[in-house]
Amino acid sequence: MTACDTNQPSESLITPPEFKNVAVHDPSIIEVEESFYIIGSHLQAAKSEDLLKWDLISKSVKENSFFEDIQAEFKEEFEYAQTDTFWASDIIQLKDGRYYMYYCLCRGDSPLAVLGVAIAENIEGPYKKEESFLYSGTSPQFGEVYDATKHPNVIDPHVFYDNSGKLWMVYGSYSGGIYILEMDDTTGLPLDRQSYGKKLMGGNHSRIEGPYIIYNPTTEYYYLFVSFGGLDSTGGYNMRVSRSKNPDGPYEDIEKQSMEKVKGGFNTFFDDVSIAPYGNKIMGNFTYEQNNGMTHEGYVSAGHNSVYYDEITGQYYLIFHTRFPNRGENYGVRVHQLYFTDDGWPIVNPLRYSGEENENISKKQVKGFYNVLATTKEITESISEPSLVEFKSNGKIKGDYDGEWQFKEKGESSYITIEDTKYKGKFVESWDETQEKIVLTFTGVSETGLPAFIIETDHNKEE
Repeated sequence: MTACDTNQPSESLITPPEFKNVAVHDPSIIEVEESFYIIGSHLQAAKSEDLLKWDLISKSVKENSFFEDIQAEFKEEFEYAQTDTFWASDIIQLKDGRYYMYYCLCRGDSPLAVLGVAIAENIEGPYKKEESFLYSGTSPQFGEVYDATKHPNVIDPHVFYDNSGKLWMVYGSYSGGIYILEMDDTTGLPLDRQSYGKKLMGGNHSRIEGPYIIYNPTTEYYYLFVSFGGLDSTGGYNMRVSRSKNPDGPYEDIEKQSMEKVKGGFNTFFDDVSIAPYGNKIMGNFTYEQNNGMTHEGYVSAGHNSVYYDEITGQYYLIFHTRFPNRGENYGVRVHQLYFTDDGWPIVNPLRYSGEENENISKKQVKGFYNVLATTKEITESISEPSLVEFKSNGKIKGDYDGEWQFKEKGESSYITIEDTKYKGKFVESWDETQEKIVLTFTGVSETGLPAFIIETDHNKEE
């Protein structure tokens, strides 16, 4: 049975999904023997068989399962970075079959940081430090004085193979921007030991961090995901994406703006206004419920994502941490399916992954009432609330917004126009935890890189 045949939800979604949530900040994903692992800051790590139910396997630096004597092994790194914890880590299995953990330590209120690699025979360890190879803050390397307006804070690494088999590491946070280095996959270390690498974006202490790069073999583009803003619940953290034909750039957004131009104004700190116009916005602050100031439903400061690509099914998944409305700094991991428009831009399902498959949707399913979650390019702590509209059978949209919708078959992007803004995307079925049922959603992106989140609802204006 398919949704196209019966105008009913697909069988894969009839049984309510079972979630088991976990708190891992800055989750970076790796698949090993049909199990998924995420590792993040403070050596928090978790494991899942299905991307729905997660089990914590490491709680903190003090209660970690990866190193046998972490305090002794990293004594010099803790002292240099003036910290007692690790920040965002990343694990990759290189061609020799071993697992390489790229770790970083940072003081936090300054770019005093160190980045290196540890190696293990098994994904869960024990790992042994190989070498700390990048430093920032006092410049013990490269023979030049460290300048935080142009040199990187050496944290937030992501290591990946490009389409030709070359190994790269993208990294950086705030300070001088996001950088990329070509790596030696026989040692796991940089090929050029006398450089921070090539700058991709950022500078002048602009709040850009958490880089992650994936290659899409269908579009033949590399996609650079980053998070703009501050990570706390009032920082306006939000995910952005740009793309390039080359792993080391230059990267451009949907408006063909070069990300090399993105940086804060001269002699400024945290100049969000200067960077806000750049990059396609993937997700910002929103709540699923209207006019309810105490709701917890929705996301606040979602970001520092990684991406998993299933080569068998062709499905993509966005993995990130998020805070929630009215829950302070409490955070959790969320997984959402990621799709690509027919002109090659990523868009994300507004509802978390629930085991749904990419089923065909029929045009007759579209008619009904929907909540629209609108956003802007601003980096703000404001939380978008839903607006109610009706998708009519004649292709018109009426309600809090007026517009039009056009349904396209599988393989082609559908379109929604609201208040003269046109979004290209697709309709998908998903489980809605708030409504406790399967609903139809639309996800899309505008010509200026704004996301459209539209979720079917039972509500109607006669109630």
